[in-house]
Amino acid sequence: MRQRPAILIARDVFPAVVERLREHFEVETTPPGVVWSAVEFTERLQDKDGVLTTGGERIDAALLAACPRLKIAANLAVGHNNFDLDAMTAAGVLATNAPDVLTETTADFGFALLMATARRITESEHFLRAGRWKQWSLDLFAGADIHGTTLGILGMGRIGQAIARRGAHGFGMRVIYHNRSRLDAAKEAACGARYVSRDDLFAHADHVVLVLPYTPAAHHTVGAAEIALMKPGATLVNIARGGIVDEDALVAALRERRIAAAGLDVFEGEPQVNPALLTVPNVVLTPHIASATLPTRMAMAMLAAENLIGFFTTGQVRTPLNRVSSV
Repeated sequence: MRQRPAILIARDVFPAVVERLREHFEVETTPPGVVWSAVEFTERLQDKDGVLTTGGERIDAALLAACPRLKIAANLAVGHNNFDLDAMTAAGVLATNAPDVLTETTADFGFALLMATARRITESEHFLRAGRWKQWSLDLFAGADIHGTTLGILGMGRIGQAIARRGAHGFGMRVIYHNRSRLDAAKEAACGARYVSRDDLFAHADHVVLVLPYTPAAHHTVGAAEIALMKPGATLVNIARGGIVDEDALVAALRERRIAAAGLDVFEGEPQVNPALLTVPNVVLTPHIASATLPTRMAMAMLAAENLIGFFTTGQVRTPLNRVSSV
């Protein structure tokens, strides 16, 4: 009888996901709270046929050379900048991710972060908790409106479109967007969105939301020059990837009130956070939780698991990122 494939789950996941994988594979789990170093991760993968990754585990040429048995890496995130797709394809290793199942949840959070940023919710809560609220005043933490303002979205994939719909149809916002390719007329109409240049987006939006994928070419897409185009009362929200924003340039702009505020769910070098971000009051910081509802996180993990199962049982996966030969 053929030995069952061996799978590594790179981080602690829901027990139901582990049990689902154990129906088909020999499974090695990772203890709660443990994050393997690159060396440890490679060591654990050397005798594995597949791996369920969470977006933080790097799959590159060096790891692939050390793990010749590996045939598939299934990310439970939609982002996949932890995968060197060229190296994986060259090595015959399939890559998958988990789009669609987190779109609406992430868009909900993106809009929540936008509202918290514009209305100074975190800043005012810190003020209250510190016992500094002694009296009411007319301008106490007066922030910016959301309704009827201009929402600029950089990156108009599934999540960007979902945020646009919330802004246009829920809050009566004028929605402008920039993307590598323009949406067709029907999608623009559904989103209530109008295509503009990058510079026009930064110059005219009251609130800018970043939802573009990270690539080396997108590194520090938003830096001092882009921030300088923004209105003094504008806000910037990033739910994409940390490397999209030059955090030092952002801190300088926030400190000097060249823009009103920022909301960040992702950080360059996370889970480490640029210490300078902790010194400015007009920024809302959350620990990469845009997709963090129990139903959505379960759906993400189960999609990754089903991609592993499909690959080894039928040779088919739901969400491939590259093309390789199946087993």
